[in-house]
Amino acid sequence: MYPRLAVVAPGSSVTRALRIMEAVGAAGDGITPKAIARRLGCPLPTVYRAIGVLVEEGYLVRLNDVRGYGLGYRVAQLQHSLVEQVRPPAAARSVLHEVHVNAGAACYLAARRDIDIVITHVDDCPEHPRPAPMRVGEPTAPHATAAGKVVLAGLRPPRLSELVARLGLPKLATHTVADRRALDRELRRIRAEGAAVEVEEYAHGVAGIAVPVAGPDGEVIAGLGVSVSRADFAARRWELEQVLRRAGARVAAALAAVERPPPAPVQP
Repeated sequence: MYPRLAVVAPGSSVTRALRIMEAVGAAGDGITPKAIARRLGCPLPTVYRAIGVLVEEGYLVRLNDVRGYGLGYRVAQLQHSLVEQVRPPAAARSVLHEVHVNAGAACYLAARRDIDIVITHVDDCPEHPRPAPMRVGEPTAPHATAAGKVVLAGLRPPRLSELVARLGLPKLATHTVADRRALDRELRRIRAEGAAVEVEEYAHGVAGIAVPVAGPDGEVIAGLGVSVSRADFAARRWELEQVLRRAGARVAAALAAVERPPPAPVQP
């Protein structure tokens, strides 16, 4: 079943094109113009015209084998561009790789991007995988991930309330904190202890810990976290925290180095 999509305003060509792309993405390869028109409540000739433009621009492709349409490769290019834009510098990625290898845990960085908290990098492997929902370049559920929670704990109250009001507190797993008062208690604890823990709050059987990454002015700009199985976390919780605390300062330094302008050349 396709996810429910909004009915398109007849005169909004940009909105119409976006909703058509969403419908194709939700349906997968092979959806027909008639199916799109029914789904969006839009006249079939209008759908045909929009599809023609989207195919010409590379956002959709005509698939003859299945006699329908699929997402075009321009969409993948946009996703790649987004991932590159949020990607931390090489020095920071190197630290995440060291944590992954030395701690035997998937290591990830979640950073503020305006009001969203986005996964900017993950270092993992088949032996130490990331949680399935975690994808680079996409917002995380900040109330349910350890790195997201340390960033929330560093927000000023108005920004925190704005973010929670917009995203809500959906229950993603068995122990997700889905109540604002409970979340506020958790954030106070994180501020006091300087680390956040999540145990089956983001995904079943998954646990993790994270520490804040501060900017040059001391404000929290990101969270550095590891993700392991719940059983592994119970056995190694303090070891993982110590590794992260040492690595957090190095990641902060790597991010700050990018922000600082290069020194002016010395005049002879």
